[in-house]
Amino acid sequence: MSVANNSNKERVFIFDTTLRDGEQSPGATMTLEEKLQVAEALDDMGVDIIEAGFPIASNGDFEAVVAVAKQVKKARVAGLARAITADIDRAGEAVRHAQQGRIHTFVSTSPIHLAHQMKKTEDEVIEIIARTVAQARNLVDDVEWSAMDATRTPLEFLKRCVDTAIKAGATTINLPDTVGYAVPEEHFRMFKTIIESVPNADKAIFSVHCHDDLGMAVANSLAGVAGGARQIECTINGLGERAGNAALEEVVMALRTRGDAMPFYTDIETTQLSRASRIVSAASNFPVQYNKAIVGKNAFAHESGIHQDGMLKNAETYEIMTPASVGIKETTLVMGKHSGRAAFKDKLKELGYELGDNAFQEAFQRFKDLADRKKHVYDADIVALVDDEVGSVGDRIKLVDMEVVSKTGGTHKCSITLSVDGVESAVTYEGTGSVDAIFNAIKEGVGQNPHLVLYAIDGVTGGTDAQASAHVRLEMNGRIASGNAAEPDTLVASARAYLNALNRVMIERGAAAQGALAG
Repeated sequence: MSVANNSNKERVFIFDTTLRDGEQSPGATMTLEEKLQVAEALDDMGVDIIEAGFPIASNGDFEAVVAVAKQVKKARVAGLARAITADIDRAGEAVRHAQQGRIHTFVSTSPIHLAHQMKKTEDEVIEIIARTVAQARNLVDDVEWSAMDATRTPLEFLKRCVDTAIKAGATTINLPDTVGYAVPEEHFRMFKTIIESVPNADKAIFSVHCHDDLGMAVANSLAGVAGGARQIECTINGLGERAGNAALEEVVMALRTRGDAMPFYTDIETTQLSRASRIVSAASNFPVQYNKAIVGKNAFAHESGIHQDGMLKNAETYEIMTPASVGIKETTLVMGKHSGRAAFKDKLKELGYELGDNAFQEAFQRFKDLADRKKHVYDADIVALVDDEVGSVGDRIKLVDMEVVSKTGGTHKCSITLSVDGVESAVTYEGTGSVDAIFNAIKEGVGQNPHLVLYAIDGVTGGTDAQASAHVRLEMNGRIASGNAAEPDTLVASARAYLNALNRVMIERGAAAQGALAG
């Protein structure tokens, strides 16, 4: 537990929806293996409820929820369901494999949703809530009900909905700020009013689920807790639709750091926050912004002379929490090309990784190759190497060989050999620059023409021999996917990142039920 003395504080439960709402971010699709890795990290960290997916959306989503439910040892596992009989049955079937399963069902309640999306009257919605919550409660003991777009719903109708849901068997009531519309003061008042006005409110735990469209998701979440909510729904790195969700690491560290102002605690082991952030960033292929609170690369960096002077005298002058409290260590020189398997395995364990035999052997070989090419190998290099390896598992299209010829004011040409499902083919193509030639050659070799949404390069560490971390986002046939890769050679990193994104965007994913999701 992160806080030493919680005897005078109330517990707040952490509901993580990275695998459901977070994965709805365009381009953030995760493979089953990546979802299981994220779920394991969340469970190890002490997350109370893991929302593993939306079982009715596709067979892949269903199988992912089942797999997470079977793997997770401590947390409750939730599956999302619309207020539709088939959705609820499918969610119940998926979470029955968990030691503690939850069905999370939702229905719209705001006038704008009822008029344009639901096309239902208030009385019809009340009937739907009573019927579907009761159905869910007959399948599991733990039922969460959400009022989609609660913050734009008239309070009197919201009271009726909450009362109906609790009477029908809901054990958790979620009042989400689905479109990120609320401000903290009114969010506080909404929870306080509903909890004080609904006669049987004490029979359920109230929950906040805030989106960050106006940059107030964390503030609104904490205001909701002050108003009586005792569950926060959030995601690692704030991943989520549009501008994202409340960031788990931010709400947890806010409660831990400002316990004087907010007398609440969570059971999250905060020293694992940085590791969870890295795992989710690698799995989703969404890099964390440098100035991201708590887990960003600059979160504990100080460049100003005044700041540096204060830090040297006393770290508390400019740091309200320690890097170690969230699992961030100084970048340290570790090993070289003569380091053996045992030393590498110990270093991986220190960095929070436990790999299977095959994955370890592949990572070790890449480490040795890197050590041959790079003078100094740092912790950050190994993190990038392993995350890159995990993110490329199962890729159908792989880079075999590449040669790039560039000339100032002249031709830029890429000759590339690709392996597609084990069959190699070679192609040469020109471009306006080296990277353009590489991407054109890949498109020609694969026979696909995705739209390049984003391309960025970052240095993993300092120095001219630093690994380049490349980020690519592609769009094709209405699907968006992101890819990352880390290599000492910037052009090779760019090619591998493009291929990683292309592999993902070509994965068929059912999306039949993804048009109307809670939160």
